[in-house]
Amino acid sequence: MSQPATRPETTVPPSGIVTQDLPEPMSLRRMVGPGVVAVGIGLAAGEIVLWPYLTAIGGLGLLWLAFATLAVQFVINMEIERYTLATGQTAVAGFSRWWKGWGIIICLAGAFQYVWPGWATGGSTVFTYLVGGGDAVWITVAVLVLIGVLLSVSKVIYRTVERVEIVKVALTLFFLAVVVVFVISAASWGEGAKETVVGFGQIPEGITFTLLLSAIGAAGAGGVHNLVLSNWIRDKRYGMGAHVPRLISPITGQEEASGADRYAFPQDERNLDRWRTWWKRANIEHLFAFLLVCFVTITVMSLLAYDTLFGRDDLKSDTSFLRIEGDVLAAEVGTWLKLLFFAIAAVSLWAAAMGLLDVIGRVASDFLRRNYLATSTRWTEARLYLAVVWGEIVLGSGILLAGFSQPIGLLLVSTCAASVVTLLYSILLVRLNVKDLPAAIRMRGWRLGGMIVAIGFYGFFAIAMVVTQIQKL
Repeated sequence: MSQPATRPETTVPPSGIVTQDLPEPMSLRRMVGPGVVAVGIGLAAGEIVLWPYLTAIGGLGLLWLAFATLAVQFVINMEIERYTLATGQTAVAGFSRWWKGWGIIICLAGAFQYVWPGWATGGSTVFTYLVGGGDAVWITVAVLVLIGVLLSVSKVIYRTVERVEIVKVALTLFFLAVVVVFVISAASWGEGAKETVVGFGQIPEGITFTLLLSAIGAAGAGGVHNLVLSNWIRDKRYGMGAHVPRLISPITGQEEASGADRYAFPQDERNLDRWRTWWKRANIEHLFAFLLVCFVTITVMSLLAYDTLFGRDDLKSDTSFLRIEGDVLAAEVGTWLKLLFFAIAAVSLWAAAMGLLDVIGRVASDFLRRNYLATSTRWTEARLYLAVVWGEIVLGSGILLAGFSQPIGLLLVSTCAASVVTLLYSILLVRLNVKDLPAAIRMRGWRLGGMIVAIGFYGFFAIAMVVTQIQKL
């Protein structure tokens, strides 16, 4: 087991807030990472499975909803980043300062959201299409164990996750470029633009609110996934997060001494000038690394599904539509594109599974350590992280082996939960960034208006789903 770090403990005043200068902003190039990780994990359930499936059965009339969801998520994500940039504390820890129950609810919601291994199962199912057979359940169990081992032996866990997701995003963008050149017709681009404008606010026939809630939960990021931007930008050393120890493996790395629970910087001109630079560059990083990549991916994958699947009467509500899509690609372009499609899809879904295990591990370990185990020498944040990750792997494997192994069914449960929890913490974020930050850096203006729109957006679809389910009883 690793020895304690030589880094000195931070002397924490009774208020729990340590005042230090805001670090000098790093270059925009060095800041690239958290947005890529967020989009790398997000480019899976929504972009590869749910949005193409919706397009295959309902056409391009829902692209407007995908774009609206991404715009709303950008506003939410930057408010999550704002709080951690300013304090070094995660948003979940901020909520828990008012009432620990908020942290418990979010951790339980995250555990429920990600214990259903729909991403990993989807990747394994597509892998069986690639190799011509195999047992998707046992492949998934093996993949989950492999992911657990990789996270366990990573010296700096964030760096491992970042590298995996960067490779995944690069491969995905390469595939998108290929299908734009070889598959998608000019007519489909025109139809997509027309449907987005003319069909704005409309829902195609046959699309249920449950599917819609699931789809908006899977567009880009969703649910607890967004909240972990706090942890990722902290490990990337954004703003006041540079004062907080990183998450280091207790097996292969030297754990760092704990820091303060919350930091603040003096509201003088030098620090406020640094803040404006940090905030501007963080927005640029997320705009291009997350929003733009999600926008392009959902658009191209939906157009691909429209060109290859729309109008067919042999589509089922499972991942078999991906097999049909691959066969169409083979017939229209060549077997090489079919194999490339399956390989990219499998790798993408597995990489997402790795990222999502990291998500719940970070949220739960940070909450438990700071609220219940702050003085424990045995249960450090890193050890709690690995305990949560392996617990999710065991539970997820148990669900699969018990017979619940349909990827789309698993994804629907996870992504509907994501939309509901996003609604909850969006409300909490408004209070956090209006009441708990100094006047010069708090949320205001169009950002505040955007958060109110986000609450209404997720609230409408959540209520609509509940109402339709009650009507069925």
